[in-house]
Amino acid sequence: MSDTLALAKHLIACRSLTPDDHGCMAILAARLVNAGFTCERLDRNGVRNLWARHGTGAPVVCLAGHVDVVPPGPLEQWTSDPFTPTERDGKLFGRGATDMKTGVAALVTAAERFVARAPNHRGSLALLFTSDEEGAGVDGTAAVVEQMQARGDRIDACIIGEPTSVDRLGDTIKNGRRGSLNGVLTITGVQCHIAYPERGRSPIHMGLPALAELISTEWDRGNEYFAPTSFQIAHLHAGTGANNTIPGSMEVLFNLRFSTETTADQLEARVQAVLDRHRVDYDLEWALSGPPFLSPRGGLVDVVSRAVADVTGVTPALSTSGGTSDGRFLAAISREVVEFGHANGAMHGIDEHVRLADIDPLSTIYERALASLLSA
Repeated sequence: MSDTLALAKHLIACRSLTPDDHGCMAILAARLVNAGFTCERLDRNGVRNLWARHGTGAPVVCLAGHVDVVPPGPLEQWTSDPFTPTERDGKLFGRGATDMKTGVAALVTAAERFVARAPNHRGSLALLFTSDEEGAGVDGTAAVVEQMQARGDRIDACIIGEPTSVDRLGDTIKNGRRGSLNGVLTITGVQCHIAYPERGRSPIHMGLPALAELISTEWDRGNEYFAPTSFQIAHLHAGTGANNTIPGSMEVLFNLRFSTETTADQLEARVQAVLDRHRVDYDLEWALSGPPFLSPRGGLVDVVSRAVADVTGVTPALSTSGGTSDGRFLAAISREVVEFGHANGAMHGIDEHVRLADIDPLSTIYERALASLLSA
């Protein structure tokens, strides 16, 4: 059994349902201390965060990931226990096998091998692990970034071990993510009997033309790396449940996934301008999950791409699709952020798994990237 596979199994066996690390941080810290890293716990509100560093100078290269997992769902639907790592049919099964305990194991073993071979490497190699990525995301990486900003710490290059590949290991690298802006729109009308509409004011009739315009608006055209910004309605509710009553209010939950071609402030202003133009009586609450971030070609993107091609023979495509990740926080203190890891088709699903044949090559890719970035 390879060192990376053994560590992945050790972590999968920990029932680390977000935000409980269930002992994962102690396992990782013990290994990293033994490898010569200085480890620091940056916990907040019961969430465990680990910052490990080898070296004191610049540049600072960070490997990042999370050990928390989502609930397994109906246990009877799993072929084997989700927290008993199981090899079957050339795959490693278990909750977190894909997202992202195998990736964490590969990051750690790559770091261990690199510092063993190059103990006097230039700059610093850091690792950041959290147990609050799948949950609220408030006291994990976001909290660590706040503390690092307060003490003036910066990162030059960050590789996050998120599962980014699609069909085979190495086919996709995430070199950015779209921003995510959420809105809660409450449109106020006047409730009345539906047979006497002149006595009331329907929030549905007021709101639908404005919503139709928001849905059809071209917010931007995207760019080389990003698809155009998208306005999507997630939930709409109005009415009392009776078919003879005009409701007094309507609530709409919506989301804008946006590119680097626009900002959250600009989007908020444009949405409100549409509502005002349609004379809608409304209240609107905004919540920014994270701004977009981008690492263009050159630099870290090229380093990781070369490492992937050298190990797998695959030339990776660049992508900024998908949901948010902790990259949105790390981009605030890291000059470049790239995400790369296993194929992601099984993440969060029943019988989550990774291909056994991909585990050691993933660790080798990370090690090659470190050698390119930190070799003297």
